[in-house]
Amino acid sequence: MKRIFLLFLGLGNLAYGQNPLFIPSTLSGNTINLSLQNGSVNFYPGNATQTMGVNGNLLGPTILLDRYQTVTMNVTNNLTDTTTIHWHGMHVAPQNDGGPHTVIPPGTTWSPSFPVLDWATTNWYHPHLHMKTNEHVQKGIAGMIIVRDDIEAALDLPRTYGVDDIPLVIQTKAFDASNQIITLETALDTSLMINGTIDPISNLPAQVVRLRLLNGSSERVYNIGFSSNQTFYQIGSDGGLLTAPVALTRLRIAPGERMEILVDFTGMQGQNTALMSYGSELPSAIYGASQPGMGAGQTIPNYTLNPLNGANFQLLGISIGAQTSNPITTIPSSLVAHSPWLQANASTTRTLTFSPQTMGPTAIQGPFLINMMPFDMMMINQYIPFENTEIWTLTNNTPIAHPFHIHDVQFYVLDINGVAPPANQQGRKDVILVPAGGGVVRFITKFEDFYNDTIPYMYHCHMLTHEDGGMMGQFIVNSPIVGLNESQTSMESFVYPNPVIDFLTIDTPIGSRLVLYDNTGRFIWGETTDKMNQKIDFSGLKTGVYFLNQVENEQTRVIKIFKN
Repeated sequence: MKRIFLLFLGLGNLAYGQNPLFIPSTLSGNTINLSLQNGSVNFYPGNATQTMGVNGNLLGPTILLDRYQTVTMNVTNNLTDTTTIHWHGMHVAPQNDGGPHTVIPPGTTWSPSFPVLDWATTNWYHPHLHMKTNEHVQKGIAGMIIVRDDIEAALDLPRTYGVDDIPLVIQTKAFDASNQIITLETALDTSLMINGTIDPISNLPAQVVRLRLLNGSSERVYNIGFSSNQTFYQIGSDGGLLTAPVALTRLRIAPGERMEILVDFTGMQGQNTALMSYGSELPSAIYGASQPGMGAGQTIPNYTLNPLNGANFQLLGISIGAQTSNPITTIPSSLVAHSPWLQANASTTRTLTFSPQTMGPTAIQGPFLINMMPFDMMMINQYIPFENTEIWTLTNNTPIAHPFHIHDVQFYVLDINGVAPPANQQGRKDVILVPAGGGVVRFITKFEDFYNDTIPYMYHCHMLTHEDGGMMGQFIVNSPIVGLNESQTSMESFVYPNPVIDFLTIDTPIGSRLVLYDNTGRFIWGETTDKMNQKIDFSGLKTGVYFLNQVENEQTRVIKIFKN
């Protein structure tokens, strides 16, 4: 059994960090080249830690995009493991989304091209291979995406990257006695790092500074504040800027969430402060609180051994220096206009219920289910008509809060436990922390711009260990012409062998329409059957995943084919 280091980080004091905060480099333009690669980092004395990174040993560059540009992402997998890259928060077609169906085998390049339709915001990219997401993110594959637009550019906001506009990727990791990252589920995520820097310190100017916060941790929720308890202002959430800045002294951020804040250091030159997480103030039933479950008997193995849990600890030491030549010194009074979809215009209401797979005192340890079903790559859980406006109700019947994330769309929170959300959660969101013990969140969204009858989008808990354990589902946004429907499972068809090497045989009624796509949605082959036993030659196709559409009597069935 591997021995675990307990890395105490000076909890409860302001012993400022000694390592300069690393600021990731940037990439911009219409073509972005990303290389996924193995690396090593000397986090601690002794053995180097084996890591994964993007264009380097750990994490990846920040990608700068402009709204309405078209970008091509060339993602080359130089790892020895298959993976994917998901553009978290980006509104893109499912074939470009980078979910678990869009795999990138070792030695290959995936090159999705898509228009940038997002508001100015902070998004991120990370792997999304089923049952491997936590491992690949923990080892280091993650990076920010900053989207800019004309509306944001007209506001008097800090935007000099790395000077007064600072990216902060917040993560915790567990290490074994050989300094290697533990990627199995463990509550001993005792090592805190920002942008891959342990015990970081940053020199920031005595003016208004913008901090882009990304919770890239696998499980931990942070309760953000400053050691001086000074007021700061949240200006953005997952999907873009808020209507107006919201004054706060605490800000809760769950895994997968992004939040932008402004802090005014004007007149503080020469002083020190610290960005903190006040875990002692987190209520029970949140990962990071003193008690992770609803009651004292609902706990996680080794949870009480972790000194971060229920404690106040420093995230970033800050030394305040001179102003820049053109400082921002005021907080704007307003930001952007929002027009949430009206509940009266929603055509569908969907209900997702979270539950433990096993009830009882160990229920908090998972696995967890959505609508009593573990994730199945072969099952589409929801079929959604294109351009549908919908209300989703999330009910959490587990003893721990779950950050729910949906791909494709941004949503507006309608209420949390029947109460309107606080002002800082009234913007566009793609992650929401659903309270434990029967907590209910309702949101409204619209499925517009993209559809694909073959390749699904995901929804899941963004606690990566929960996601890998099966707390995930998938949905198809139907085409407006020929859609999939719930009755398609009754259609008769037999496909063999699957996996296929050379020839695939399909037993299907004469007159059926067969269409084959690859995992990017590219058309490969199509034919209307004139015999009962149809054969498709796979011998010239690359190893990977393909999708066969069978259309019969205006119904469509999608069959997933594996090519060896």
